[in-house]
Amino acid sequence: MSDNNQLLIGGNGSQTVYMDASMANRHGMVAGATGTGKTVTLQILAENFSKAGVPVFLADVKGDVSGVGKEAKPHAKIDERINIIGVEDYKMAGSPVVFWDVFGKQGHPIRTTVSEIGPLLLSNLLDLNDTQTGILYSCFKIADDQGMMILDLKDLRSMLIWMGDNRADLKAEYGNISSASIGAIQRGLIVLEEQGAEFFLGEPAIELRDLMSHDFSGRGIINILDSNTLLQKSPKLYSTFLLWLLSELFESLPEVGDADKPKFVMFFDEAHLLFDGAPKVLVEKIEQVVRLIRSKGVGIYFISQSPLDVPEEILGQLGLKIQHALRAFTPKDQKAVKNVAETFRENPQIDTGKVITELGVGEALVSTLDENGIPTQVERILIRPPQSRIGPMSDKERQEQISRSPYRGRYDEPLDRESAYEMLILRAEKIAAQEEQIAREEALRETQEAKQTSRSTSSRRRSSRQTPTEAFVKSAARAIGSQLGRRVIRGILGSLFRG
Repeated sequence: MSDNNQLLIGGNGSQTVYMDASMANRHGMVAGATGTGKTVTLQILAENFSKAGVPVFLADVKGDVSGVGKEAKPHAKIDERINIIGVEDYKMAGSPVVFWDVFGKQGHPIRTTVSEIGPLLLSNLLDLNDTQTGILYSCFKIADDQGMMILDLKDLRSMLIWMGDNRADLKAEYGNISSASIGAIQRGLIVLEEQGAEFFLGEPAIELRDLMSHDFSGRGIINILDSNTLLQKSPKLYSTFLLWLLSELFESLPEVGDADKPKFVMFFDEAHLLFDGAPKVLVEKIEQVVRLIRSKGVGIYFISQSPLDVPEEILGQLGLKIQHALRAFTPKDQKAVKNVAETFRENPQIDTGKVITELGVGEALVSTLDENGIPTQVERILIRPPQSRIGPMSDKERQEQISRSPYRGRYDEPLDRESAYEMLILRAEKIAAQEEQIAREEALRETQEAKQTSRSTSSRRRSSRQTPTEAFVKSAARAIGSQLGRRVIRGILGSLFRG
C-alpha cells in the first residue's frame, strides 16, 4: 500500500497512529469541548485525504479552516511537536481549495431546488405537524401529476395558492386540503425567506461532480462551505443542506465495493444540529443512509462537542474516533465522560475515563480500524501539526482564490426558467381570457334598448364572479411582486428523503 494510503494522525513519541485509507469510508467522529483542538484535527484530516487523492467537503462554521489553502508559517511549537511525534518529511504546503457560500459572498453560490430537497426534509425545515406535512406531500404529488416543476419558494407558494383555490376539485383524488394547513405552510415559507432560503433554493443547482474533483497533480479538492452566516440565520437550513447533500450522494453514486480509499469524504461540523428536534422518520432515514453510503465509497465524519450528540445507531458504525478533552464539572458531565470512555476499545495502560478530562489542547484519545476492520486499542497522542496555515485566510487571499476557481461564472448568477409559477399564471390568464370573451358575447346579445344597463350589469357580474384562477393570479402577484421566471429541475419529486 502506498504511503498516501497511510494517513498520519499523530503520535506520542513511542506510538505513531495512522488511519488506513481503505477503512476511511467506515466514517468517524471528532469530539471535544470548545477550544481543545477539534478544528486543527479537522484540518489535518482534510489535508490527509486531499494528499491521498480524495475530494473533501467540509462546513467551516467559524471561518477558521480556510487557512488549509495556504502553507503553514514556521513556529517553534510546530518544530517541537514534529520532533516528539517523529513526523518524517514534514513540508509546509497548502491544499487545493474551492470556497462555497449559500449567500454567494464568501464563495460560489451553492443551490438546489425545492423538488430536490423533497417534502420530508422541507416539512422538517418548516416545523410542520403531520397534517401539514401531508398537505406538502400532496403539493409535490399534484405538481408531478400536472407536469409542473417546483424549483424555488415562489413556485411552491404558487402551487399552494392554486391548491387552495381548487381544493374542492382536488379532494376526490388527493384527499381533504385544509386551507388552515396551507396557511400554516405559507407562513413558514415567509420565515424561510427571512432566513435566506431563497438564496439556497433555485437554479443553477450544484452538480455533485463539481464537489468531487481533483487538481492537476491528482490531489483531491477541499470544498469549504462558509457556514457562519448560515448558522446564525438558520441552523435548520444548515442541517437541511447537509442532509440533502448526503441523500444526493447516496442516490447518485454507484456501488464501489472494497476500495483502497474513499471516493469522497464529508465533514459535518455541529453534528448535533442534524438530529436535534428531527422527527423519528427522518432520523431513521439518516441512520439508514449513513449505514449504506459507505458502499458508495463515501466517508462521513461528524464533529461535535460530545459523541453522545450522535444517535447510538450511528455512533456504533464509526470506525475512527478522535476524542479531545471533555469537562466534567457536574454529575451529568461525569456520567457523559464515563459513557464516552466506554465507546473505545480498552487499553490496559490507559484509564480512558480519567484521561479524557486531563487532555491538553491538541491532545486526543484515538482509535482507528486496522486493515482487517478491527478497532485498535485507544491511544493517547498529540495531533500532528498541519502542513497548512492554522487560522483563516485574509479577505484578500480568499477573493484571489475565488477568482482563480475553475467554477468561476458557473454558479455565480441565478437562472430564471419556466416552472410551476409561470405555468399556473399562463393557465390562469388563458381561462380569464376565455371568460372575458364569454362575457362580451353575452353583452352583445342584450337588447339595444338595455345596452347601457346590460354593460353595467355584466361588469358587476364579472367583478363579483371572480374565479379561483383569477384569485390565484392576484394573490400570486401580491405574494411574489415583480419576480419573473425560475429554474429547471433535475428531478420531479426530489431525493431519497421524499419518503
